[in-house]
Amino acid sequence: MRRVLALVVAFFAGIAVYYVTVSAWNPFRDPTTTASNGSTASLWAGPEVARSADFGADEQNNIDIYQRANPATVNITSVEFTENFWFQVVPREGAGSGFLINAEGLILTNNHVISSDGQRLEVSLMDQSRYPAKVLARDLENDLALLKIEAKKPLPFLRLGDSDAVKVGQKVLAIGNPFSLGGSLTTGIVSAIGRTLSSGRDTVLEDIIQTDAAINPGNSGGPLLDSHGNVIGINTAILNETNIGIGFAMPISRAKLMLDVYRERGAFVRPWLGIRPMFVNGELAEYLNLPRDGGYLLRDVFDGGSAAAAGLKGADHVVRVGNYRIPMGGDFVTAIDGRKVDSSDVLRRVMAKKRVGDTVEFSILRNGSARKVEVALRAAPQQQ
Repeated sequence: MRRVLALVVAFFAGIAVYYVTVSAWNPFRDPTTTASNGSTASLWAGPEVARSADFGADEQNNIDIYQRANPATVNITSVEFTENFWFQVVPREGAGSGFLINAEGLILTNNHVISSDGQRLEVSLMDQSRYPAKVLARDLENDLALLKIEAKKPLPFLRLGDSDAVKVGQKVLAIGNPFSLGGSLTTGIVSAIGRTLSSGRDTVLEDIIQTDAAINPGNSGGPLLDSHGNVIGINTAILNETNIGIGFAMPISRAKLMLDVYRERGAFVRPWLGIRPMFVNGELAEYLNLPRDGGYLLRDVFDGGSAAAAGLKGADHVVRVGNYRIPMGGDFVTAIDGRKVDSSDVLRRVMAKKRVGDTVEFSILRNGSARKVEVALRAAPQQQ
């Protein structure tokens, strides 16, 4: 019986081997690789299991954020009328990015994207609809601007995150229109925080975010997003004409300040100290019997300004030191909000984060005596 059973098993096994190795029929053969005549039907091989929709977690995060954020990222074009060599008035067009912050058409961007006077502004959305834009507010010190478009439908918008919690090494994504290539996404990390950069427009941008996410001309004004899709910065500057892995973004906290002031006042108004300081340190300070580490001599304290209202005093006479005429007799500021005045830009850094109604504490020397003065910040008579 066992012999008969073995013969039966061997018979069927032989049939299976024949069909697999000799017969044209093979249930395990990929029909795209070999035709019935034995010729090759394809010059390439695909994956054994289709995985075109199976992305890694980080890839899927990038995709999800882009799909949510790109519809709210806009292209801004401006037309400025200038004179050419023959004194003819000719149009010159510029382009940049921006992003919607509410469904009613409010847009944040960089001031330098729209900085020229006598211009026409147009905003293009992802669906190719175009709208004229109106400038509602500008913050020149932080290179920010707020625009408004009038659309007859609710618009997609981005949520503003917390730039004060940004950490070096965290993932960021930038969306914009580099070289007019709309809707471009780049990714990277936060390379550094607290950077200072000369903007080339007679201003210094303080405490900005550095990133290696590719930022190029046309990206200016676009959003820098965290891994949750929240805006933590506004892409603002690069070190060269094209990206070399060093880009800069203005922290979104500065834009929030501008938005809060605009909401309260209907315009953006900067606080005005009303002083003209002169930074002195080193040997010059010692010669004037002032601390060598440095500070601000208050040359002028203007009537109507915040400093005058708080009782700060300006110079009342001038002394000659070599070829220099130094105004003396005014208060000497050694610290501002507890921050030691050891360089000429300390005041600008402190004031960049202040708004009308805030207070700032001045540590001063007056006639050799140290004291502290609280200054309540008033509105500037006009935007500075």
